[in-house]
Amino acid sequence: MVDSIDSHDPHNPKDSEQFHLDAKKRRQGFERAADTYDAAAVLQREVGDRLLQRLEYIKQTPSSVLDLGAGTGYISKDLLQRYPKSKLVAVDIAQSMLKKTQQHRHWLRKPAVVCASAEALPFTDDAFDMVISNLMFQWCEDLPRVFMGVNRILKGNSLFTFTTFGPDTMRELRESWSQVDDYEHTSTFQDMHDVGDALMKSGFQQPVVDTEVITLTYQSLSDLMKDLKHIGATNASTNRNRGLTGRQKFKALEKAYQTFRTEEGLYPLTYEVVYGHGWAQAAVEVMGGARIIPITEIKETLNKS
Repeated sequence: MVDSIDSHDPHNPKDSEQFHLDAKKRRQGFERAADTYDAAAVLQREVGDRLLQRLEYIKQTPSSVLDLGAGTGYISKDLLQRYPKSKLVAVDIAQSMLKKTQQHRHWLRKPAVVCASAEALPFTDDAFDMVISNLMFQWCEDLPRVFMGVNRILKGNSLFTFTTFGPDTMRELRESWSQVDDYEHTSTFQDMHDVGDALMKSGFQQPVVDTEVITLTYQSLSDLMKDLKHIGATNASTNRNRGLTGRQKFKALEKAYQTFRTEEGLYPLTYEVVYGHGWAQAAVEVMGGARIIPITEIKETLNKS
């Protein structure tokens, strides 16, 4: 998401290409952050709590649940207690994060963990009754493809609920850096409407998307940047500049950030949180094992939108 050290040059011809993420860099950031993540992940826990509150309105009790992008297991810990008879599987790209997740137990139960990418979920069709994901999809480039993968592993009429970040996320940091140099220091976040379109294209019924803004404040810019590092939020662009950001540039960034400081002298950092959910459509199997969604169901979904 952001890194005060790495960046990419928009004036470089290579950077005019579509934004791409370095999967290895992304994974390494989270592998290194496993021990510092929980202390710094104030926003992630708050958004996670708000996502979990929405489950109160869901009457069904799933027999199998997937926590996608589980991190250190904050959501999984709640799910173990919320659905004591359900099978729980936690997926993350960072093995060190999953080791933290496995430490959560409810009675004799603990989540099964799988180290995998959301872009290539290693599960059979119709494997789960619910998929939940908290602040992970901003790390995925092709949301329709990822959402189709989620739809595939969900049984018909099962819930998919998630959060991600919208384009106003870290706007203070992005605008301040723009006054310092021409590099891009934050990731690209997808608009709420693009997220909704991705749900539609991937075949989910009754998709709902909404947003809210949460602002964190820090005593210093150094504290702000340290928090981002401790949650593993690094710049994983394939076009990033491998050079170092020196002291002079950091001072210039701090000067540019003064515009956004509060009356109390604090450094704000805004997050646009996107909430979404949809219901998996029932699929039919045809000769050869292909799995399809009837076009009539897709048309019904489009007509309701």
